[in-house]
Amino acid sequence: MLTFAVTVWAGDFEDGVAAYDRKDYTTALIKFKSAAEQGHVSSQANIGVMYYRGEGVPQDFLRAQMWFNLAAAGGEANAIKNRDIGSARMTVKQLRRAQRMAKRCKARNYKRC
Repeated sequence: MLTFAVTVWAGDFEDGVAAYDRKDYTTALIKFKSAAEQGHVSSQANIGVMYYRGEGVPQDFLRAQMWFNLAAAGGEANAIKNRDIGSARMTVKQLRRAQRMAKRCKARNYKRC
């Protein structure tokens, strides 16, 4: 069963990257979220980038920071860099809120984030 789950998120991630490269941000977000819900940290980081840039979603630095926090907690190197870049532009209050959002998201198994 574990192998199947890995195959599913790997396929969703790859499909998300392909859609993103085509600038099909709606499909990319759906695929990345599917993989992110299974704990795929690169997908979580990519969702953060999409929110940071406003690609396929309204630009939202707080939500981007939340996704970067989740992916960084899983050791994703780019998310750690992006989290640090985003942190420099946010207030302490915003950073705390993004951390609370990340905790809630994780507690919900990455659904409704």
